[in-house]
Amino acid sequence: MAQQSKVGEVRLFKMFGHFSFVILLVTSSLSAGTFENFKRTQTESFQAYKDERDNEFSKYLKLQWNAYKAERSAQLYQVSKPKSIPFAVPKKIKSVGPVITVTVKKTKLKKMHEEDKTQGNEKIISTAPVVIINMQQIQKENGQEKDINFNFYGSKLGFTMPSGIHEAKFYPLNQKGIANFFASAAISEYETIIEEINNVRKVMNLNDWATYLLVHKISDNVFSNQDESKLLSWFIFNKLGFAVKVGLGDKHVELIYYSKKIIYSTPTYTLGKNKFYLLSKYAQGSLAKLYTYEQNYPGSEMQFDLSLAIIPNFESDMKSKTLSFKEFGKEYNVPFEYNQNLIDFMATYPQADYETYFNAPLDSKTYSGVATALKKYIDGKKASDAINFVLHFVQSSFGYENDNQQFHREKVMFAEETLCYDKSDCEDRAILFAYLVKNLFNIGVVGVKYKDHMATALAIPMSGDSVKDGSRKFVIADPTYIHSSIGQSMPKYRSIIPESFIKINRN
Repeated sequence: MAQQSKVGEVRLFKMFGHFSFVILLVTSSLSAGTFENFKRTQTESFQAYKDERDNEFSKYLKLQWNAYKAERSAQLYQVSKPKSIPFAVPKKIKSVGPVITVTVKKTKLKKMHEEDKTQGNEKIISTAPVVIINMQQIQKENGQEKDINFNFYGSKLGFTMPSGIHEAKFYPLNQKGIANFFASAAISEYETIIEEINNVRKVMNLNDWATYLLVHKISDNVFSNQDESKLLSWFIFNKLGFAVKVGLGDKHVELIYYSKKIIYSTPTYTLGKNKFYLLSKYAQGSLAKLYTYEQNYPGSEMQFDLSLAIIPNFESDMKSKTLSFKEFGKEYNVPFEYNQNLIDFMATYPQADYETYFNAPLDSKTYSGVATALKKYIDGKKASDAINFVLHFVQSSFGYENDNQQFHREKVMFAEETLCYDKSDCEDRAILFAYLVKNLFNIGVVGVKYKDHMATALAIPMSGDSVKDGSRKFVIADPTYIHSSIGQSMPKYRSIIPESFIKINRN
Protein backbone atom coordinates (compact mmCIF):
# COMPACT_ATOMS: atom_id res chain seq x y z
CA MET A 1 0.00 0.00 0.00
CA ALA A 2 1.37 3.46 -0.91
CA GLN A 3 0.88 6.80 0.83
CA GLN A 4 1.62 10.30 -0.58
CA SER A 5 3.82 12.53 1.62
CA LYS A 6 3.65 16.36 1.92
CA VAL A 7 6.34 16.78 -0.72
CA GLY A 8 4.76 14.30 -3.07
CA GLU A 9 7.19 11.46 -2.40
CA VAL A 10 5.63 8.01 -2.59
CA ARG A 11 6.44 5.79 0.35
CA LEU A 12 5.75 2.10 0.71
CA PHE A 13 4.38 0.70 3.96
CA LYS A 14 3.21 -2.80 3.40
CA MET A 15 5.92 -5.11 4.62
CA PHE A 16 9.25 -3.50 5.18
CA GLY A 17 8.65 -0.04 6.66
CA HIS A 18 9.60 3.43 5.43
CA PHE A 19 12.32 3.77 2.81
CA SER A 20 13.23 6.50 0.30
CA PHE A 21 13.86 5.57 -3.30
CA VAL A 22 17.51 5.87 -4.32
CA ILE A 23 19.29 4.50 -7.40
CA LEU A 24 23.04 4.32 -7.76
CA LEU A 25 23.94 5.65 -11.21
CA VAL A 26 26.31 3.47 -13.22
CA THR A 27 26.15 3.41 -17.01
CA SER A 28 26.04 0.30 -19.19
CA SER A 29 24.66 -0.90 -22.51
CA LEU A 30 23.05 -3.97 -24.02
CA SER A 31 22.43 -4.92 -27.61
CA ALA A 32 19.08 -3.83 -29.02
CA GLY A 33 17.72 -7.37 -29.20
CA THR A 34 18.87 -8.25 -25.71
CA PHE A 35 17.43 -5.04 -24.34
CA GLU A 36 14.02 -5.73 -25.87
CA ASN A 37 14.00 -9.22 -24.33
CA PHE A 38 15.08 -7.70 -21.04
CA LYS A 39 12.24 -5.15 -21.04
CA ARG A 40 9.74 -7.87 -21.93
CA THR A 41 10.82 -10.16 -19.07
CA GLN A 42 10.71 -7.28 -16.60
CA THR A 43 7.13 -6.46 -17.65
CA GLU A 44 6.11 -10.11 -17.37
CA SER A 45 7.78 -10.56 -13.99
CA PHE A 46 5.41 -8.23 -12.19
CA GLN A 47 2.51 -10.32 -13.43
CA ALA A 48 3.90 -13.80 -12.90
CA TYR A 49 5.42 -14.13 -9.41
CA LYS A 50 4.83 -17.61 -8.05
CA ASP A 51 5.52 -16.53 -4.48
CA GLU A 52 3.88 -13.52 -2.84
CA ARG A 53 7.13 -12.91 -0.96
CA ASP A 54 8.86 -12.21 -4.27
CA ASN A 55 6.45 -9.45 -5.19
CA GLU A 56 6.96 -7.62 -1.92
CA PHE A 57 10.73 -8.22 -1.85
CA SER A 58 11.09 -6.99 -5.42
CA LYS A 59 9.46 -3.70 -4.39
CA TYR A 60 11.65 -3.49 -1.31
CA LEU A 61 14.85 -3.87 -3.34
CA LYS A 62 14.04 -0.62 -5.16
CA LEU A 63 13.88 1.39 -1.97
CA GLN A 64 16.70 3.20 -0.23
CA TRP A 65 19.92 1.34 0.37
CA ASN A 66 22.39 2.55 2.95
CA ALA A 67 26.16 2.60 3.04
CA TYR A 68 27.73 0.29 5.63
CA LYS A 69 31.38 0.53 6.57
CA ALA A 70 33.34 -2.67 6.98
CA GLU A 71 34.46 -3.32 10.53
CA ARG A 72 37.96 -4.41 11.33
CA SER A 73 38.18 -8.19 11.14
CA ALA A 74 38.63 -9.98 14.45
CA GLN A 75 41.86 -11.98 14.76
CA LEU A 76 42.36 -15.29 16.54
CA TYR A 77 45.64 -14.11 18.04
CA GLN A 78 46.63 -10.61 19.09
CA VAL A 79 50.26 -11.74 19.50
CA SER A 80 52.02 -13.86 16.89
CA LYS A 81 52.71 -17.48 17.78
CA PRO A 82 56.38 -18.41 18.26
CA LYS A 83 58.46 -19.44 15.24
CA SER A 84 60.16 -22.18 17.25
CA ILE A 85 59.32 -24.13 20.39
CA PRO A 86 61.36 -25.47 23.32
CA PHE A 87 61.97 -29.15 24.02
CA ALA A 88 61.36 -30.70 27.42
CA VAL A 89 63.73 -33.17 29.08
CA PRO A 90 62.07 -36.58 28.67
CA LYS A 91 60.95 -38.17 31.89
CA LYS A 92 58.71 -41.04 32.76
CA ILE A 93 55.64 -40.47 34.88
CA LYS A 94 54.13 -42.56 37.64
CA SER A 95 51.97 -45.36 36.28
CA VAL A 96 48.48 -44.86 37.66
CA GLY A 97 44.92 -45.61 36.67
CA PRO A 98 43.19 -48.68 35.25
CA VAL A 99 44.71 -50.94 32.61
CA ILE A 100 43.67 -49.75 29.16
CA THR A 101 41.96 -51.77 26.45
CA VAL A 102 41.03 -49.61 23.47
CA THR A 103 37.85 -50.42 21.56
CA VAL A 104 37.88 -49.48 17.88
CA LYS A 105 34.51 -49.57 16.18
CA LYS A 106 34.52 -51.07 12.73
CA THR A 107 33.73 -48.59 9.98
CA LYS A 108 30.59 -49.29 8.03
CA LEU A 109 30.41 -48.01 4.47
CA LYS A 110 26.91 -47.23 3.25
CA LYS A 111 26.28 -49.07 0.00
CA MET A 112 24.55 -46.35 -1.97
CA HIS A 113 24.68 -48.35 -5.21
CA GLU A 114 26.66 -51.10 -6.84
CA GLU A 115 28.72 -50.84 -9.98
CA ASP A 116 29.05 -54.18 -11.67
CA LYS A 117 32.85 -54.15 -11.88
CA THR A 118 35.01 -57.16 -11.24
CA GLN A 119 38.70 -57.75 -10.78
CA GLY A 120 39.23 -61.46 -11.18
CA ASN A 121 36.54 -63.04 -9.02
CA GLU A 122 36.22 -60.01 -6.71
CA LYS A 123 33.20 -57.77 -7.07
CA ILE A 124 33.94 -54.09 -6.47
CA ILE A 125 31.32 -52.15 -4.53
CA SER A 126 31.24 -48.41 -5.14
CA THR A 127 30.01 -46.18 -2.34
CA ALA A 128 29.59 -42.97 -4.34
CA PRO A 129 26.46 -40.95 -3.56
CA VAL A 130 23.56 -41.57 -5.90
CA VAL A 131 19.91 -40.54 -5.90
CA ILE A 132 19.77 -37.62 -8.36
CA ILE A 133 23.49 -37.03 -8.28
CA ASN A 134 25.12 -40.20 -9.61
CA MET A 135 26.52 -39.66 -13.11
CA GLN A 136 24.61 -42.65 -14.46
CA GLN A 137 21.39 -40.86 -13.55
CA ILE A 138 22.71 -37.48 -14.62
CA GLN A 139 23.11 -38.63 -18.20
CA LYS A 140 19.43 -39.25 -18.70
CA GLU A 141 16.46 -38.65 -16.48
CA ASN A 142 13.07 -38.88 -18.12
CA GLY A 143 14.89 -38.92 -21.44
CA GLN A 144 16.70 -35.62 -20.83
CA GLU A 145 20.29 -34.90 -19.93
CA LYS A 146 21.09 -32.62 -17.03
CA ASP A 147 21.95 -29.06 -18.00
CA ILE A 148 24.89 -28.57 -15.62
CA ASN A 149 27.46 -31.28 -14.89
CA PHE A 150 30.61 -30.89 -12.82
CA ASN A 151 32.92 -32.58 -10.34
CA PHE A 152 32.40 -31.66 -6.69
CA TYR A 153 35.20 -33.09 -4.54
CA GLY A 154 35.19 -36.34 -6.46
CA SER A 155 31.41 -36.66 -6.82
CA LYS A 156 29.93 -36.13 -10.28
CA LEU A 157 26.92 -33.90 -9.91
CA GLY A 158 24.24 -32.80 -12.34
CA PHE A 159 21.52 -30.16 -12.03
CA THR A 160 18.61 -28.86 -14.05
CA MET A 161 19.08 -25.26 -15.12
CA PRO A 162 15.91 -23.27 -14.49
CA SER A 163 14.01 -22.43 -17.66
CA GLY A 164 14.24 -18.68 -18.21
CA ILE A 165 17.12 -18.08 -15.80
CA HIS A 166 19.37 -16.76 -18.57
CA GLU A 167 16.88 -13.96 -19.07
CA ALA A 168 17.94 -12.58 -15.70
CA LYS A 169 20.49 -9.80 -16.31
CA PHE A 170 22.36 -7.41 -14.10
CA TYR A 171 21.26 -4.31 -15.98
CA PRO A 172 21.69 -1.46 -15.41
CA LEU A 173 24.85 -1.93 -13.35
CA ASN A 174 23.42 -0.48 -10.15
CA GLN A 175 20.82 -1.10 -7.48
CA LYS A 176 18.01 -1.15 -10.03
CA GLY A 177 19.89 -3.84 -11.98
CA ILE A 178 19.94 -6.05 -8.87
CA ALA A 179 16.19 -5.61 -8.44
CA ASN A 180 15.71 -6.42 -12.13
CA PHE A 181 17.78 -9.60 -11.82
CA PHE A 182 15.72 -10.75 -8.87
CA ALA A 183 12.46 -10.04 -10.68
CA SER A 184 13.50 -12.18 -13.66
CA ALA A 185 14.91 -15.00 -11.53
CA ALA A 186 11.70 -15.11 -9.50
CA ILE A 187 9.59 -15.99 -12.57
CA SER A 188 12.01 -18.67 -13.83
CA GLU A 189 11.46 -22.39 -13.22
CA TYR A 190 13.75 -22.28 -10.17
CA GLU A 191 11.83 -24.78 -8.02
CA THR A 192 13.51 -27.83 -9.56
CA ILE A 193 17.07 -26.74 -8.89
CA ILE A 194 16.21 -25.75 -5.30
CA GLU A 195 14.79 -29.23 -4.76
CA GLU A 196 17.85 -30.84 -6.36
CA ILE A 197 20.25 -28.82 -4.19
CA ASN A 198 18.36 -29.83 -1.04
CA ASN A 199 18.49 -33.48 -2.13
CA VAL A 200 22.25 -33.29 -2.69
CA ARG A 201 22.77 -31.61 0.69
CA LYS A 202 20.89 -34.45 2.37
CA VAL A 203 22.51 -37.33 0.49
CA MET A 204 26.05 -35.95 0.79
CA ASN A 205 25.75 -34.68 4.40
CA LEU A 206 26.74 -31.18 3.30
CA ASN A 207 27.12 -28.61 6.05
CA ASP A 208 26.61 -24.89 5.43
CA TRP A 209 30.15 -24.32 4.13
CA ALA A 210 29.89 -27.21 1.68
CA THR A 211 26.52 -25.78 0.61
CA TYR A 212 28.18 -22.40 0.07
CA LEU A 213 30.76 -24.00 -2.25
CA LEU A 214 28.11 -26.03 -4.08
CA VAL A 215 25.78 -23.10 -4.76
CA HIS A 216 28.63 -20.93 -6.05
CA LYS A 217 29.84 -23.76 -8.26
CA ILE A 218 26.36 -24.08 -9.76
CA SER A 219 26.11 -20.33 -10.33
CA ASP A 220 29.53 -20.18 -12.00
CA ASN A 221 28.35 -22.88 -14.40
CA VAL A 222 25.27 -20.84 -15.30
CA PHE A 223 26.83 -17.37 -15.62
CA SER A 224 30.37 -16.54 -16.70
CA ASN A 225 29.83 -12.94 -15.56
CA GLN A 226 30.86 -12.89 -11.88
CA ASP A 227 28.30 -10.27 -10.86
CA GLU A 228 25.47 -12.32 -12.36
CA SER A 229 26.89 -15.52 -10.86
CA LYS A 230 26.85 -13.93 -7.41
CA LEU A 231 23.31 -12.68 -7.95
CA LEU A 232 22.15 -16.17 -8.80
CA SER A 233 23.86 -17.52 -5.66
CA TRP A 234 22.12 -14.82 -3.62
CA PHE A 235 18.74 -15.77 -5.11
CA ILE A 236 19.33 -19.48 -4.43
CA PHE A 237 20.51 -18.93 -0.85
CA ASN A 238 17.39 -16.91 -0.08
CA LYS A 239 15.20 -19.65 -1.53
CA LEU A 240 17.08 -22.18 0.60
CA GLY A 241 16.24 -20.11 3.68
CA PHE A 242 19.61 -18.49 4.45
CA ALA A 243 19.90 -14.86 5.54
CA VAL A 244 22.16 -13.69 2.73
CA LYS A 245 22.16 -10.13 1.43
CA VAL A 246 23.47 -8.59 -1.76
CA GLY A 247 25.20 -5.24 -1.94
CA LEU A 248 27.25 -2.99 -4.18
CA GLY A 249 30.86 -2.22 -3.44
CA ASP A 250 33.56 -1.02 -5.77
CA LYS A 251 30.99 -1.05 -8.63
CA HIS A 252 30.56 -4.82 -8.24
CA VAL A 253 28.11 -7.15 -6.56
CA GLU A 254 29.07 -8.61 -3.17
CA LEU A 255 27.26 -11.09 -0.93
CA ILE A 256 27.29 -10.97 2.84
CA TYR A 257 26.29 -13.89 5.10
CA TYR A 258 24.72 -13.78 8.53
CA SER A 259 26.51 -15.73 11.27
CA LYS A 260 26.02 -15.68 15.04
CA LYS A 261 29.57 -16.95 15.51
CA ILE A 262 32.61 -14.89 14.59
CA ILE A 263 34.26 -15.66 11.26
CA TYR A 264 37.79 -14.39 11.70
CA SER A 265 39.91 -12.39 9.23
CA THR A 266 36.77 -11.59 7.23
CA PRO A 267 35.25 -8.14 6.53
CA THR A 268 32.25 -7.69 8.82
CA TYR A 269 29.15 -5.51 8.53
CA THR A 270 26.62 -4.82 11.28
CA LEU A 271 23.03 -4.58 10.05
CA GLY A 272 20.64 -3.99 12.90
CA LYS A 273 21.78 -6.33 15.66
CA ASN A 274 23.32 -8.94 13.36
CA LYS A 275 26.80 -9.49 11.94
CA PHE A 276 27.21 -10.26 8.25
CA TYR A 277 30.46 -11.52 6.71
CA LEU A 278 31.92 -10.91 3.26
CA LEU A 279 33.24 -14.44 2.76
CA SER A 280 34.62 -13.84 -0.73
CA LYS A 281 37.11 -11.40 0.83
CA TYR A 282 38.34 -13.79 3.54
CA ALA A 283 41.97 -13.00 4.43
CA GLN A 284 42.07 -10.32 1.71
CA GLY A 285 41.34 -7.11 3.58
CA SER A 286 38.07 -5.23 3.33
CA LEU A 287 36.02 -2.81 1.29
CA ALA A 288 35.56 0.73 2.57
CA LYS A 289 31.77 0.71 2.09
CA LEU A 290 29.03 -1.61 0.97
CA TYR A 291 25.63 -0.34 -0.17
CA THR A 292 22.95 -2.76 0.92
CA TYR A 293 19.63 -3.17 2.75
CA GLU A 294 18.67 -4.32 6.23
CA GLN A 295 15.58 -6.52 5.94
CA ASN A 296 15.95 -10.22 5.15
CA TYR A 297 14.10 -11.95 2.35
CA PRO A 298 10.84 -12.95 4.11
CA GLY A 299 11.23 -16.24 5.94
CA SER A 300 14.96 -16.57 5.21
CA GLU A 301 16.51 -16.21 8.65
CA MET A 302 19.01 -19.09 8.83
CA GLN A 303 22.55 -18.19 9.78
CA PHE A 304 25.63 -19.64 8.14
CA ASP A 305 26.96 -22.13 10.68
CA LEU A 306 30.47 -23.39 9.88
CA SER A 307 30.22 -26.28 12.34
CA LEU A 308 31.28 -29.63 10.88
CA ALA A 309 29.33 -32.14 12.95
CA ILE A 310 29.26 -34.84 10.27
CA ILE A 311 31.92 -35.64 7.67
CA PRO A 312 30.57 -34.93 4.16
CA ASN A 313 29.88 -37.96 2.02
CA PHE A 314 32.42 -37.26 -0.73
CA GLU A 315 33.63 -39.86 -3.20
CA SER A 316 36.67 -41.69 -1.83
CA ASP A 317 40.15 -40.83 -3.07
CA MET A 318 42.09 -42.70 -0.42
CA LYS A 319 45.76 -42.03 0.21
CA SER A 320 48.07 -43.90 2.58
CA LYS A 321 50.44 -42.36 5.10
CA THR A 322 52.57 -43.58 7.99
CA LEU A 323 53.58 -41.35 10.89
CA SER A 324 56.72 -42.32 12.80
CA PHE A 325 57.98 -41.10 16.15
CA LYS A 326 60.18 -42.12 19.05
CA GLU A 327 59.37 -42.47 22.72
CA PHE A 328 62.32 -43.04 25.07
CA GLY A 329 64.51 -44.13 22.17
CA LYS A 330 62.10 -46.67 20.66
CA GLU A 331 60.49 -45.99 17.27
CA TYR A 332 56.80 -46.52 16.56
CA ASN A 333 54.81 -46.40 13.32
CA VAL A 334 51.18 -45.35 12.87
CA PRO A 335 49.82 -46.15 9.37
CA PHE A 336 46.41 -44.90 8.22
CA GLU A 337 44.42 -43.82 5.17
CA TYR A 338 42.72 -40.50 4.44
CA ASN A 339 40.38 -39.15 1.77
CA GLN A 340 42.15 -36.52 -0.36
CA ASN A 341 38.78 -35.08 -1.43
CA LEU A 342 37.98 -34.33 2.21
CA ILE A 343 41.38 -32.66 2.73
CA ASP A 344 40.81 -30.51 -0.37
CA PHE A 345 37.43 -29.44 1.00
CA MET A 346 38.82 -28.56 4.43
CA ALA A 347 41.56 -26.46 2.82
CA THR A 348 38.90 -24.01 1.56
CA TYR A 349 37.54 -23.23 5.03
CA PRO A 350 37.44 -19.63 6.25
CA GLN A 351 38.64 -19.04 9.81
CA ALA A 352 35.89 -20.34 12.08
CA ASP A 353 35.82 -20.29 15.88
CA TYR A 354 37.87 -22.85 17.81
CA GLU A 355 34.82 -24.85 18.91
CA THR A 356 34.23 -25.71 15.25
CA TYR A 357 37.63 -27.40 14.92
CA PHE A 358 37.80 -29.02 18.36
CA ASN A 359 34.37 -30.61 17.91
CA ALA A 360 34.69 -31.80 14.30
CA PRO A 361 35.12 -35.56 13.82
CA LEU A 362 37.80 -37.45 11.99
CA ASP A 363 36.71 -39.43 8.96
CA SER A 364 35.72 -42.84 10.33
CA LYS A 365 38.20 -44.75 8.17
CA THR A 366 41.04 -42.40 9.12
CA TYR A 367 40.26 -42.66 12.81
CA SER A 368 39.95 -46.43 12.62
CA GLY A 369 43.44 -46.70 11.08
CA VAL A 370 45.07 -44.39 13.64
CA ALA A 371 43.23 -45.92 16.60
CA THR A 372 44.03 -49.48 15.53
CA ALA A 373 47.74 -48.65 15.22
CA LEU A 374 47.81 -46.92 18.62
CA LYS A 375 45.84 -49.77 20.23
CA LYS A 376 48.67 -52.14 19.44
CA TYR A 377 51.02 -50.04 21.57
CA ILE A 378 48.82 -48.91 24.45
CA ASP A 379 46.62 -51.90 25.27
CA GLY A 380 47.72 -53.30 28.62
CA LYS A 381 49.29 -50.04 29.83
CA LYS A 382 48.08 -48.11 32.84
CA ALA A 383 45.91 -45.12 31.90
CA SER A 384 48.60 -42.51 32.63
CA ASP A 385 51.16 -44.28 30.43
CA ALA A 386 48.65 -44.86 27.62
CA ILE A 387 47.55 -41.21 27.55
CA ASN A 388 51.18 -40.09 27.74
CA PHE A 389 52.02 -42.31 24.76
CA VAL A 390 49.33 -40.62 22.65
CA LEU A 391 50.62 -37.22 23.81
CA HIS A 392 54.14 -38.12 22.64
CA PHE A 393 52.74 -39.40 19.34
CA VAL A 394 51.15 -36.01 18.61
CA GLN A 395 54.19 -34.06 19.85
CA SER A 396 56.79 -35.89 17.78
CA SER A 397 55.11 -37.01 14.55
CA PHE A 398 55.12 -33.58 12.88
CA GLY A 399 57.50 -30.72 12.26
CA TYR A 400 56.60 -27.41 13.89
CA GLU A 401 55.81 -24.38 11.75
CA ASN A 402 53.40 -21.58 12.58
CA ASP A 403 50.66 -20.65 10.15
CA ASN A 404 52.27 -17.47 8.85
CA GLN A 405 55.35 -19.47 7.90
CA GLN A 406 53.40 -22.34 6.35
CA PHE A 407 50.33 -20.68 4.84
CA HIS A 408 51.16 -16.94 4.99
CA ARG A 409 47.97 -16.45 7.01
CA GLU A 410 46.33 -17.82 10.13
CA LYS A 411 44.84 -21.26 9.42
CA VAL A 412 43.53 -23.58 12.08
CA MET A 413 43.51 -27.15 10.83
CA PHE A 414 40.95 -29.84 11.45
CA ALA A 415 42.33 -32.98 13.10
CA GLU A 416 42.06 -34.71 9.72
CA GLU A 417 44.31 -32.09 8.13
CA THR A 418 46.91 -32.19 10.90
CA LEU A 419 47.38 -35.92 10.32
CA CYS A 420 47.95 -35.32 6.61
CA TYR A 421 50.25 -32.27 6.71
CA ASP A 422 53.91 -32.76 7.57
CA LYS A 423 54.01 -29.57 9.67
CA SER A 424 51.62 -27.98 12.14
CA ASP A 425 51.52 -25.55 15.04
CA CYS A 426 50.10 -25.47 18.56
CA GLU A 427 46.34 -25.33 18.02
CA ASP A 428 46.47 -27.95 15.26
CA ARG A 429 48.12 -30.45 17.59
CA ALA A 430 45.83 -29.51 20.46
CA ILE A 431 42.79 -30.24 18.28
CA LEU A 432 44.16 -33.62 17.17
CA PHE A 433 45.24 -34.68 20.65
CA ALA A 434 41.92 -33.62 22.19
CA TYR A 435 40.01 -35.69 19.64
CA LEU A 436 42.16 -38.78 20.18
CA VAL A 437 42.11 -38.80 24.00
CA LYS A 438 38.38 -38.05 24.06
CA ASN A 439 37.60 -40.99 21.79
CA LEU A 440 40.27 -43.48 22.87
CA PHE A 441 39.89 -42.98 26.63
CA ASN A 442 36.53 -41.22 27.03
CA ILE A 443 37.97 -38.53 29.32
CA GLY A 444 37.11 -34.84 29.60
CA VAL A 445 39.43 -32.41 27.83
CA VAL A 446 39.49 -28.65 27.18
CA GLY A 447 41.51 -26.41 24.91
CA VAL A 448 43.65 -23.93 26.85
CA LYS A 449 44.25 -20.67 24.96
CA TYR A 450 46.97 -18.18 25.85
CA LYS A 451 47.64 -14.94 23.96
CA ASP A 452 50.14 -16.67 21.65
CA HIS A 453 49.73 -20.38 22.33
CA MET A 454 47.22 -23.23 22.58
CA ALA A 455 47.51 -26.32 24.81
CA THR A 456 45.07 -28.84 26.23
CA ALA A 457 44.18 -29.97 29.74
CA LEU A 458 42.63 -33.21 30.97
CA ALA A 459 40.00 -33.99 33.59
CA ILE A 460 42.05 -36.74 35.25
CA PRO A 461 43.24 -37.23 38.84
CA MET A 462 46.97 -36.71 38.30
CA SER A 463 49.52 -34.34 39.80
CA GLY A 464 51.42 -31.64 37.93
CA ASP A 465 50.78 -28.26 36.35
CA SER A 466 47.08 -27.55 36.14
CA VAL A 467 44.49 -24.90 35.28
CA LYS A 468 41.00 -24.19 36.58
CA ASP A 469 37.96 -23.56 34.44
CA GLY A 470 35.43 -22.34 36.95
CA SER A 471 35.49 -24.85 39.78
CA ARG A 472 36.93 -27.68 37.68
CA LYS A 473 40.60 -28.56 37.74
CA PHE A 474 42.33 -29.79 34.59
CA VAL A 475 45.86 -31.18 34.32
CA ILE A 476 47.96 -29.67 31.52
CA ALA A 477 48.95 -31.85 28.56
CA ASP A 478 50.76 -29.78 25.93
CA PRO A 479 50.92 -31.47 22.49
CA THR A 480 53.44 -28.86 21.25
CA TYR A 481 55.93 -29.07 24.13
CA ILE A 482 57.99 -31.95 22.68
CA HIS A 483 58.99 -34.74 25.10
CA SER A 484 56.87 -33.23 27.89
CA SER A 485 54.55 -35.49 29.85
CA ILE A 486 51.12 -35.00 31.39
CA GLY A 487 51.36 -32.28 34.03
CA GLN A 488 54.28 -30.45 32.35
CA SER A 489 53.52 -26.96 31.06
CA MET A 490 55.95 -24.88 29.01
CA PRO A 491 57.91 -22.79 31.54
CA LYS A 492 56.71 -19.59 29.84
CA TYR A 493 53.06 -20.36 30.64
CA ARG A 494 53.26 -21.93 34.11
CA SER A 495 52.36 -18.75 35.94
CA ILE A 496 50.04 -17.29 33.29
CA ILE A 497 46.27 -17.47 33.57
CA PRO A 498 44.82 -18.65 30.22
CA GLU A 499 42.79 -16.18 28.16
CA SER A 500 40.01 -18.71 27.60
CA PHE A 501 39.02 -22.36 27.53
CA ILE A 502 37.64 -24.17 24.51
CA LYS A 503 34.66 -26.36 25.38
CA ILE A 504 34.83 -29.81 23.81
CA ASN A 505 31.75 -31.98 23.59
CA ARG A 506 31.86 -35.43 25.14
CA ASN A 507 31.03 -38.43 22.93
